Amino acid sequence: MEDETTADLGHPSTLKELDLHIAQAAADINNVLITFRRDLHQHPEIAHGEFRTTAKIFERLTSIGLSPVRLDGTGLVCDLGPSRDAEGKTVPRVGLRADLDALPIPDSCGEEWESETPGLAHACGHDVHATVLLGAAYVLQRLDAQGLLTLPVRLIFQPAEEIMPGGAHNIIEAKALEGLDSVVALHCEPKLDVGQIATRIGPITSAADSLSVTVSSKGGHTSRPHLTGDVIYALGEIITQVPGVLGRRLDPRWGVNLTWGLVRAGDSHNAIPSSGTVSGTLRCLDSQAWEKAANILDEAIEQVAAPYAVDVTFSHVRGVPPVDNDPDITTRMEEAARAVVGRKNLIHAPQSLGGEDFGWYLTKVRGTLARLGTRTPGGKSFDLHQGDLVIDERAIEIGVRLLAGVAIRSQAGQ
Repeated sequence: MEDETTADLGHPSTLKELDLHIAQAAADINNVLITFRRDLHQHPEIAHGEFRTTAKIFERLTSIGLSPVRLDGTGLVCDLGPSRDAEGKTVPRVGLRADLDALPIPDSCGEEWESETPGLAHACGHDVHATVLLGAAYVLQRLDAQGLLTLPVRLIFQPAEEIMPGGAHNIIEAKALEGLDSVVALHCEPKLDVGQIATRIGPITSAADSLSVTVSSKGGHTSRPHLTGDVIYALGEIITQVPGVLGRRLDPRWGVNLTWGLVRAGDSHNAIPSSGTVSGTLRCLDSQAWEKAANILDEAIEQVAAPYAVDVTFSHVRGVPPVDNDPDITTRMEEAARAVVGRKNLIHAPQSLGGEDFGWYLTKVRGTLARLGTRTPGGKSFDLHQGDLVIDERAIEIGVRLLAGVAIRSQAGQ
């Protein structure tokens, strides 16, 4: 199709031709990729346990002549394309990233390829992410073989996105981001129809930390609360007051949210327990808020509990910063998206309070994350992290074309 995307980059015939090559290559391998994705879905593996998944991807990449490198444990990286330009100078790479891990959630998708591992499911679409990146590898390798890929590309298959701290730290420690000019990623979005892509300049996700607070005392009888520290009462005050402190100490426009998800204390109606625990998540829309909230939160917990003669210990794990999309790389993603799905199907993404450890990548190198529509038009809407999640597999071919399209526009933008 004719599109102002190619005109903007100044190479209309070249980009249009490359887009056609990409579309054909993606169509040629689509059935293979669907089969591969279904296999991953049937055999989910949780964070840092993605050994089979890593081996399957390694095998596929090797079979097309690439030389992937396994990381310690699970995950892998793979370079393709020329590393130097015609003058022999080192050329910065573009990174394409996917995550591999599943969730400890029972699968209830009802498909023939439902999980065969009890209690585990690809309920966040990481099986799709990994398959899309594998497909992009096939397509880009074909372009490279035809002399059409002039920019080196690094494929990053990351483990352990679903835990804190996540696998992004493994990637950084392995120096897999070194030498990159930019890095891009996709995430399934079951609230968008297949054929739609959503982008956003600036933060598209939120910072997310995990928090656990334990309150303890010697315990006692409920008839004599004055003779011990009342653990449950103190926990109740922490649960209700600490979120309020954050709401009054921080700018409300920063979107700071503390929500508790677990409370454990006591075994009897007439005994004050000796300990109790509450755990939850702290989420922030803004990086500045994330830094300030951490200090205020720790102070607030101690101060709220202080009057009740209890001991307080807490664990505050800095999880992920917001994914803060770079304007230039996001524009490049949007240009690729228009070439794949057309202008009317390029959607502005709202910022999510969900966390995504791709945010750590963007503290090291510029990049962007886009949302890939996976809902069947007119069909049921699903939520991520729910066992009944069903993906319209037509999204795979779209994702492959999008990632490959970003890569070729990166070489045009050098």
